[in-house]
Amino acid sequence: MPSERASIAPRRARAAAKLREQGFGALLVSPGADLQYLAGYQLFNSERLTCLVLDADGNATLVCPAFEAPRATVAAPDIQRATWEETDDPFAIVASIVPASGALAVADQMWASFLLRLQDALPGREFAAASVITRDLRMRKDAAEVEALRAVSESADRAYARILERPFAGRSERDIGADLAEMLRAEGHEEVGFTIVASGANGASPHHEAGDRRAAEGDTVVLDFGGAMRGYRSDITRTVHVGRIPGREEQKVHDVVRRAQEAGYAAARKDASAESVDAAARRVIDEAGYGEFFIHRTGHGIGLDGHEHPYLVRGNRERLEPGMAFSIEPGIYIPGRFGVRIEDVAVIAADGSARPLNQADHAFATVA
Repeated sequence: MPSERASIAPRRARAAAKLREQGFGALLVSPGADLQYLAGYQLFNSERLTCLVLDADGNATLVCPAFEAPRATVAAPDIQRATWEETDDPFAIVASIVPASGALAVADQMWASFLLRLQDALPGREFAAASVITRDLRMRKDAAEVEALRAVSESADRAYARILERPFAGRSERDIGADLAEMLRAEGHEEVGFTIVASGANGASPHHEAGDRRAAEGDTVVLDFGGAMRGYRSDITRTVHVGRIPGREEQKVHDVVRRAQEAGYAAARKDASAESVDAAARRVIDEAGYGEFFIHRTGHGIGLDGHEHPYLVRGNRERLEPGMAFSIEPGIYIPGRFGVRIEDVAVIAADGSARPLNQADHAFATVA
């Protein structure tokens, strides 16, 4: 299996081919997922411009502050650098590198202040969102990316197994969330992105922010958490019961959600439409009489961003292909009472089936 570093230069070659096909002169990428994808370089955004210039011939130059050059050299040794000092104009440097003709594709998440400066430095040039080039490339994961997603998903699985050993009753959502974050890091996560702990009626809010409410015996608790290793994201949800035996309706709803996820997995295959996966999961919940309480799409793509293409939602007729990775996460949310969600990350394998990257138990687990 190729290493992540070995796979990066071919990604730039594929991006350059797309630039040529679509008549673009260059791709301009600032810090974020596209920069890591094309250069293997990860850093935070700041007021100092860092910009990868990739032209249609495949030439790549990283424009960066001079004091960042040593770090950039280690991270991306195969990419030429154009450094600038504090009193230099980095936008003029970018303008001097880009080809004289062709539209410019600019990173979707580039700061507006940077884009405006680039437009001033390159008057009369046409600008477009970089996703017209990068979307299709990043949506189809290569072998190194699938392995990175598998590793971070397995790390999240281990964190979930550990949280089940801790008591919930009498503890605040915020405290339980802090435990989850600690366990993610202990199991190899370099970054914790979120820890949703939604107990009791709070579980009916899919993106509830963990607060001061204390979990009590009899509560249903939604745990949705994730982060990153080497830039690749995890995202897993399990629902647990505080106490020995779940209530009858809570167990019923959990069973319905679990069957809905299984239906989503069965529908997710090569050449199936993204919306057909949503429809399959939704049908199970509709037929069980809980359709009005399934209030979000069935899934989203995942990779270097937590949410990316493809989206499993009605109206998206995009066909699934090997290498596409996404969540399958049906849920039922009964206002004022409780919620249930089960989520895994899956990838379309070479044989066309959807393979789960998360292996954590799907049962309605009980905790003390």
